[in-house]
Amino acid sequence: MQLIIDVGNTRVKVAVFDKEVMIAKKVIILDQFIDALGDFVAIYPIKKAIISSVGKLTEAQSRSVQLRFPTVILDHTTKLPFKNDYQTPETLGVDRIALVAGFVERYPSKNGLIIDIGTCITYDHIDKHKSYKGGAISPGIRLRYNSLHRLTANLPLLDMELPETILGNSTESAIHSGVVIGVLKEIDGVIDQYKKEFQVDTIILTGGDAEILSKRLKNSIFAHSNFLMEGLNYILRYTND
Repeated sequence: MQLIIDVGNTRVKVAVFDKEVMIAKKVIILDQFIDALGDFVAIYPIKKAIISSVGKLTEAQSRSVQLRFPTVILDHTTKLPFKNDYQTPETLGVDRIALVAGFVERYPSKNGLIIDIGTCITYDHIDKHKSYKGGAISPGIRLRYNSLHRLTANLPLLDMELPETILGNSTESAIHSGVVIGVLKEIDGVIDQYKKEFQVDTIILTGGDAEILSKRLKNSIFAHSNFLMEGLNYILRYTND
């Protein structure tokens, strides 16, 4: 069994895989990581682990994993199941690396676009020859709400709501329309451009808001909530092949 650890800024997602199948998953608050992880893995015969860190584990937190299991710390030097054509591979986020690996495992020989809706919205393109070409990064939904509130004098800070219509008839409904419909139009427009320029035929939508937004997109996509964890699991298996 393999232990998958995805570190964010304040939370850590951990999962246990038996080959390709996720059998357990847990979200841990970052400052409770060592104790909570010990309780989580106690009942599983873990053989190896991988750490993907967008946020940062302390040295003690990282060593608590490395002392228990053979551990891969994911970065641009890790053995990967695809060719990385990014001009600055050392700056490519480990979350994006994991998503591309997940695509290679699930959709070999496809021209793919992976869209991750989180703090940022990332777009990543890999071709049918398993060559990663790059993509784009734009502000995520909550960043847009926060920016409207923080960088203006009077606009309120709102939680996301799906607007019923593009026409906002109050300040709050206008913000929801501008943010959410703006994101949906952006995503559909980017997909259309990738289809036209790069013959993309398989689009993946993942991240915290993927399930909600997928129903409002005009393009046909596959929504995968655990795509990043599956990609990390594949990388860990691949490093030992």
